[in-house]
Amino acid sequence: MWARPLLHQSLPGLAIPSVIDSNGNVKNRWNWSLWVGFLFVLAGFLSYPFFARFPITRDFPWANFLLFAVGGIFLLVGLVRAFGRPQLYRGKIVGAILAVLSVVVFGFFSYLIFYELRQLPSSTGAPRVGEKAPAFTLPDQDNNQVSLADLLSAPASSASTAKANAVLLIFYRGFW
Repeated sequence: MWARPLLHQSLPGLAIPSVIDSNGNVKNRWNWSLWVGFLFVLAGFLSYPFFARFPITRDFPWANFLLFAVGGIFLLVGLVRAFGRPQLYRGKIVGAILAVLSVVVFGFFSYLIFYELRQLPSSTGAPRVGEKAPAFTLPDQDNNQVSLADLLSAPASSASTAKANAVLLIFYRGFW
């Protein structure tokens, strides 16, 4: 019932500790770095909608690539453990599968970021700086309809009766 440690002599002078269960079977250690690495890779892929909310990570997803890099390092450490010391760590088959899946996920993410999202049509019809904007009516954050004419005819502040003579329009290209 109780596991007892055993020292294997795989190389002269090198003792690798393993665990033998009550039936005499050698149990290898769980290779946690493979799974942690794969979770980091999944986090790098799935967290893009979260990081796209912030301007510093919207234009170039460096935070996602950082998560991919950390996941790759953990996967590499796990693969070195699994293939370098198979008497001690398990994970040769699962590690190879997780590594291939991670490369596929990273490749798909890179394809989406560097190719698909760059295929948006050019904004040739958008107004240029200094050009008069066309009349429009759009919903605001409270779903109330706001038109350009309303913005230009509204008072500049609550204390004055002067009308606003300019409106700043900001365009965000893309989708997220």
